[in-house]
Amino acid sequence: MRAASGALGGSRHEEPGEGGADEAVAFIAEQTGALRKLAERHKLDVLHYLLGMTKLEADEHLRLRSKRKLS
Repeated sequence: MRAASGALGGSRHEEPGEGGADEAVAFIAEQTGALRKLAERHKLDVLHYLLGMTKLEADEHLRLRSKRKLS
């Protein structure tokens, strides 16, 4: 697994979640998307579904946070 960096604003040596809740949720959304693709490739239907729901929840959290910050 790779460390949080780039779009998440963390350094290569930083653990996921050290940048606050928004960074943690962004990391979870990114990793969940990758895991979901892996589950799909191996026909792990229940895991694919559950990871999809997790990604939707993380994306919704980020969307609502962004909306509140704009207000």
